[in-house]
Amino acid sequence: MPQNLISLQEAVNRIKSSIEGAIISGGTTAKNNLIRSQQPIKLLHEVVKSELIRQGVNEQFINPPLGESAGELKLAGFFKHKDQDICVVPNNVQKIPETLTTEGILYGKEDVFGKDFTEKTLSINVRSQLSSSAKNFDTLYERTFAEALNLHLRCPQMVLGEFYMIAVKEYDSNYANNNQVVYRGISSIQSHIQKYLLSFNAINGRMDTSSNHNKYERVCLLIVDFSRDIPKIYDTDEELRADGLLSDDSIASIENLSFPDFISDLLKIYTDRFGTGRFT
Repeated sequence: MPQNLISLQEAVNRIKSSIEGAIISGGTTAKNNLIRSQQPIKLLHEVVKSELIRQGVNEQFINPPLGESAGELKLAGFFKHKDQDICVVPNNVQKIPETLTTEGILYGKEDVFGKDFTEKTLSINVRSQLSSSAKNFDTLYERTFAEALNLHLRCPQMVLGEFYMIAVKEYDSNYANNNQVVYRGISSIQSHIQKYLLSFNAINGRMDTSSNHNKYERVCLLIVDFSRDIPKIYDTDEELRADGLLSDDSIASIENLSFPDFISDLLKIYTDRFGTGRFT
């Protein structure tokens, strides 16, 4: 087992430390530059890779490799080519380049991997929203299900995962401008959290490969309170309700979106579709 595996808790601890350190040293500009550099979110990439390896995936089949950010696979869907954050490639499929014949903007373009290789690749994309999560919700959500639609329209059996982190409280830019770390609550927090839960559940758990192309086989919605000394990760409805983040009468639930079974669920779905031993 590699020595540089990282846990989810370790990752969010380091995200908190790096962002708060940037605010203290350089204010809002330094914080924005850090986030723009993607260093914080790359820690979440390493969490996903680490968990894949813990679940028995041969690290040689993971792209980009553990500890590296270069080496993403640009896979062709129905609408576009798109770099995938993390891909696990099977041990029994060869790349067979082909010229795309699907009507649309990719017509006549070269696919260096080919449909069979693409469809049998397990792809997991990672996103995070640490600020303006309420204001930018519609755009980000539309982009999220468009990514699944793009790949499933061309490769309906493809197993796709989405790892999406949001923060319970956001950094207050007015204080950050003065190098102070202050968190502010999101207004109507219960309805805000409920909206995310309902929306991501709506695109989670795709089992029928003949339909629901806009859905993912498994989504993880990671809800984190970074305002605590040790960031709190929410895995259950009871935890959300206890902290006033979800009303008692809400039908929304995080039970099928939490992290602990995220990778194992994806690997099980993959095995059900393509057989055992493909990643070992």
